[in-house]
Amino acid sequence: MAPTDPATPTGYTTVAPWVVTDDTGALLDFVAHAFDGVELARVTTEDGLVGHAEIRVGDTVVLAFDRRPDWPPLPSLLRVWVPDADAAFARAVERGATVVTALGDNAFGQRGGRVKDPSGTIWWITQQVETVPEDVMWERLQQPAYAANMRDAQETLDAELSGHASRRSSAPRQA
Repeated sequence: MAPTDPATPTGYTTVAPWVVTDDTGALLDFVAHAFDGVELARVTTEDGLVGHAEIRVGDTVVLAFDRRPDWPPLPSLLRVWVPDADAAFARAVERGATVVTALGDNAFGQRGGRVKDPSGTIWWITQQVETVPEDVMWERLQQPAYAANMRDAQETLDAELSGHASRRSSAPRQA
């Protein structure tokens, strides 16, 4: 990992994700339960909205606030690294998330899948299970099971985001 940027406050990462939802309180509860998040702040405004919230997941602080009614929806897609993808995935579904991409093992040495939480945020829940050299990764991508996993990951996300029944994918190409 690169040295800490002197402009970044202690306890934060250089890039900090913001999630804008219709119910930030529910998002915080979901993240705390599904990903062992630790709530750091929840500030409500006089109109009853959450104007600022922070929750730490691992080494990252996710920031959030409530969307005002006249603002457009702003869905987020976040990858979260976890020690046990199966357990985190199950906790997320238990908390009301819907499955976007079923859990699977990919050519990169990862196990993971995607869920959409009740606020509309899509979480790519990922566990690193092995270190795979680049040449092996490219060999794996030629194997039917790994190619199918990649295709499914692309197609299920496309279907979720586009709202279309037809699902698009495109095989990776080695440069």
